[in-house]
Formats: sequence, structure tokens, C-alpha cells
Amino acid sequence: MKAAAYLYKENDLILKNEPDDFKPEYATLVLGFGGRQLLAGTNVHEKLKLQFPSAQIALCSTAGEIYGAELFDDSLSVIAMQFEKTEIKTAQADCENFTSSFEAGISLVKNLPPENLKYILVLADGSLVNGSELVRGIESIVGNKIPVTGGLAGDGTRFESTLAGLNSAPMPGKILAIGFYGHALKIGHGSMGGWEIFGMERSITHSRGNELFEIDGTNALALYKQYLGKYADDLPGSALLFPLSVQLAGASEPVVRTILSINNQRQSMVFAGDVPVGAKARFMKANFDNLVDAAARAAQQTFNQNLGGKPKLALLISCVGRKIILGTRADEEVEAVTELFGPEVLISGFYSYGEISPLSPGTACQLHNQTMTITTFDEA
Repeated sequence: MKAAAYLYKENDLILKNEPDDFKPEYATLVLGFGGRQLLAGTNVHEKLKLQFPSAQIALCSTAGEIYGAELFDDSLSVIAMQFEKTEIKTAQADCENFTSSFEAGISLVKNLPPENLKYILVLADGSLVNGSELVRGIESIVGNKIPVTGGLAGDGTRFESTLAGLNSAPMPGKILAIGFYGHALKIGHGSMGGWEIFGMERSITHSRGNELFEIDGTNALALYKQYLGKYADDLPGSALLFPLSVQLAGASEPVVRTILSINNQRQSMVFAGDVPVGAKARFMKANFDNLVDAAARAAQQTFNQNLGGKPKLALLISCVGRKIILGTRADEEVEAVTELFGPEVLISGFYSYGEISPLSPGTACQLHNQTMTITTFDEA
């Protein structure tokens, strides 16, 4: 396996990490992560196709781009991969063609041939797609037999519209699945949050999908405002500082759920993932040092799975909420990852509206919020 990284700003190539033996014309797969306005306003796909004529090209919008140890906004971070023993097959779905994201997930995976399928990377619209339902649909087909990781496209802090596209201009509502085939592929994955839990454990008693109405029979929004105290006046923005830990039925570890919006008229809160009735919930708060340490632990988790040495490439997908909370310290979590992997491992990725990953090897993938999720790639 060979890999190269590129960074474009205002249509110009400003950074390049391309090994001497890497030939762009032979690239197998290209992933491009860019600002939504950049992707919508330029012919990015056509330009990349000229540079990488043999590659499958997947694009998605972001809430920030990762290139090596640096963070950028409204740029295009590109990673190009050339596999020697691994075959790439792809599928794309449009959420408008399905009654639910669950059905879209099923259809997506069914369009990937199952024989010798080793791993699936998923990139999806982050505004129109229900990430929890999408993951459940995918898992209903693959179970925990095949690792699945990825993320939901972002739109900075605007939360207006997100884009994704496979071998075409990125558009709203698209869901991409990239299947990796062959026994030579070596995949590692890790996902960590670093949030502190506080307050007593409670039960979700009234919800509908990702909209929460009651906890322990009490109005959830009123309870949330009580816990936020002085931060309640800054809702919904301040909600990023206080996500919810949700213990889903059958899961060994809780997942983090971030509030996307509040509805004062309905007295409800809308989360980035499902908050089902019967699930246990606890409030969480940010600790800057813990967030950075968690990113390093996610890297260590993936590194431990690569027993033959360091991987060629690490794909980082972190939550927009972490970027907002860390502020000027956001680059510290990326630096913590790059320091652990070392300069010989290529780093690329983006800030997302949701991360997709198993909690540990051999378990089913889940939708996460507020995590640093890392996937590593290599060939034996």
C-alpha cells in the first residue's frame, strides 16, 4: 500500500506529502474532505479526476479539515491510496429514495458484493440522514463480522446543509459506502470521548427517535436547564458543553449524544443520534485535558491492533463539538495523535456531525457524538 496527502486552498495546492514512488495515475481510492461552500462552488470532482484518473473518488463536506498535525477551515484535504492486493468496490444511496435511513443503510450494504469483503468505510450527509438508523440498517446486514467506520458530513458551525458524493459532484442527501476486499488489508480502529459524567443515572421515559421529551417522567428540557444553571441562557449553543451519556440496550458501553437544537414550544431537545425510551442517561461535561488524552488513547487503541508495525495511514474523524469546545486548543488533540503514530504515518481526516465506529474490535459499529474516531490502513 502507498498513500499521499494533499491540501488545497482557494483552488491552489498549498501542501503535499507525496512519496517519490507514488504515482497519482495509479491511485485506487481518493478521499476528499472540504468546506461545504468550497465543494458546492467549484468543480472539485472534475479536477481530482484529472489528477487521479484510475481512482474511485469520495467527497464530503466538513466542520474543519485535518492535514497531518494541522487543522484548516474551508480547504480541501485529500488522501490518495494505491493498493497492491486490495480491491475497492463502492455503493451510493440517496436518502430521498427511502422511507428511512435504516432502509437506506440496508440497501447500501446489499449493493456491496459480500465475498472477501474485509471492511466498509461510510460517509454520509450529516443533515438529512439519521445516523443512528443508518448504522442500524448497516449492522442488520453485516452484524459484527465486518468492521464499519466513518462519519457524517459537516457544515462548520452553520448546520445548514451538508454534502457527499461518489465519483460525481457532492450533493445533499447522499450516503457512500466503500468496500475493501482481500485478506491483505490490515485495519485498526478506535474511538474515545474523554467527557466527565456527573449527576445521578436517570431513565428516558418519553422520546421519539432523536427527540427527547421526558427523563424519569420529568420534562427533559426543564431538567437540562436546571443542570446547566448560568449556561441555560445560552442554549442551544451551550449544549455542546454538556452532552448526554446514553446506555443503549445490549451495548457494553454508553454512547455520547450531542444536542443539535431545542424546541421551546414542544419542550423537547433534538439530539444527533437516537435517545430511545428505556435507555439510561447521565449528564456530562467537558474537561479539556481529558478530551486531548482521549484522542491519544483512541490512537493507542488502533496502534495496538496493528501488530506488524505502524500503519501507512490514519484517518481521523472528530466531532465538531470537540472542535468548538477546545477552541484554540483543538489542534492539541490532533497533535497528540500524530505524536503517538510518528512522522512516517500519514494523517488525514475531518471534523464531523457524527462518528461511526465499533467501541472495540469484534463488536458492532455505532453512531457516536463528541468522540475522536480513528481508522488505520495498511496491507500485509
